[in-house]
Amino acid sequence: MRRRQFIGLVGAAWLGVPLRTWVHAQEAKIPIVAFLGLAPASGYTGRLDGIRTGLREFGFVEGKNFAFEFRWGETREQLRELAIQLIRLDPAVVMASGNSAALAVKREVAATAVPMVFAVADDPVRLGLVESFNKPGGNATGVSLISGALGAKRIELLQQVKPVTNLIAILVNPDNPAESNQRDEQTKALAIGQKLLVLRAATDGELEAAFARAVQEKATAILVNPDAFFTARRVKIIGLAAQHKLPAIYAWREFAEDGGLMSYGINLSEAYRQNGIYVGRILRGVKPADLPVIQPTKIELIINLTTAKSLGIEVSVKLLALADAVIE
Repeated sequence: MRRRQFIGLVGAAWLGVPLRTWVHAQEAKIPIVAFLGLAPASGYTGRLDGIRTGLREFGFVEGKNFAFEFRWGETREQLRELAIQLIRLDPAVVMASGNSAALAVKREVAATAVPMVFAVADDPVRLGLVESFNKPGGNATGVSLISGALGAKRIELLQQVKPVTNLIAILVNPDNPAESNQRDEQTKALAIGQKLLVLRAATDGELEAAFARAVQEKATAILVNPDAFFTARRVKIIGLAAQHKLPAIYAWREFAEDGGLMSYGINLSEAYRQNGIYVGRILRGVKPADLPVIQPTKIELIINLTTAKSLGIEVSVKLLALADAVIE
């Protein structure tokens, strides 16, 4: 074994990198696509399928002509450390899912030539990831899931569910960098005469306390803000909403499919397929600065009538007519 290969093996072991993956990538000289997301990994199945589909459109098949390296963190500090680990692997591209993961990767790739492809729920310009949508600049681009801008519309949809009174709870993560979007939501809600009860949660214990407070304050519905932590805990959150008999609306279709009442947002699998396409184009030599940030245009309303019946609530005919899919 050559000295350089031996040093690489030691370094990979020190980083906690699966040696089989690292050795395979080195011997075959195939590019590494790094991925950073919020734990647990089980919540990303549909999105990763979308990424792989997009990559296949450019002829890239995992294990054949590229290797994936995944890291999953639970806190901002863990995400920053994992971002450092991924950059040390000398990847061809780093992908980041969620606001906090994207900011952690951006911090590490800023002084390198490593391209970054992100998927974030909020405005990437406001987050400081790119200079503009059309001309990202630097070495980062990706997909803006535009979900943070849809809060007021989600409130309007909840108002059409009976019985919902004048107090709606909104669940936010105080650790999410997109605090300004949450303030925008509250301002718009007040403008349409809707009172909001803001509940903050960044841990499992705080989630339980938040729902208990919603009931105590007599909120009759809840809006769960788009957030990677909430998505990773969606089964728990859906269970809490059911336990406390709270009609809830979410950002992503997977919540409604897993038993949530309603979701209003883009199709995540399609958005991540677009991410996979961008990674494929970068692997073919295109620069991130030449790839405009993608803004999906199709917004889906999904309603779970089975959940509505279990909650004993009425979904209006008007609302059902607006739905792109109804789960019965």
